[in-house]
Amino acid sequence: MNVIATALEQFLTDVQSVLPDLLTGLVFLVIAGIAIKALMFVVRTILKRALPGEAPVYRQFVATIVLVFLWFGVVLSFLSIVGLTLVAASLGTATGFLALGVSYALSGMIADAVAGVYLLRDPDFNPGDTVTAGDTTGEVTAIELRKTRFDVGGDTVVRANADIEKRWTKVTDDA
Repeated sequence: MNVIATALEQFLTDVQSVLPDLLTGLVFLVIAGIAIKALMFVVRTILKRALPGEAPVYRQFVATIVLVFLWFGVVLSFLSIVGLTLVAASLGTATGFLALGVSYALSGMIADAVAGVYLLRDPDFNPGDTVTAGDTTGEVTAIELRKTRFDVGGDTVVRANADIEKRWTKVTDDA
């Protein structure tokens, strides 16, 4: 019975010593949540003004990336506030290596997405235009985030945006 009482007393002492840091961390989370909400309102407003004609999916994609980075920073800060600085440091380092690996694995997809944004913003490359890209000449039917669709003699040909953006030529009618 003495062992149980000693363990319970030690547990309550440990909880009592951690309580101020835990309350500070919870207050930090509430303030950070409010700040992130306000900041995301500003980010979304700026994106709407900067990319007014773009599809909402592009603006949402950028806003989501900003939101993830902000909350990740908040979580690492919270862990440091409550006294888990080694966990926060380890998590930050592991996430950095994971992000490096993911970015390397997705480099082709990222290149296509960036090229897609450039193609969407290019005033000379629009749906309905006849374009030669590599060995394909056809009418642009759709420009998407990662690929562009062409109508070539009634067939739909799909090409990666990174390949198109490198070198393409708009075909003009000389008739």
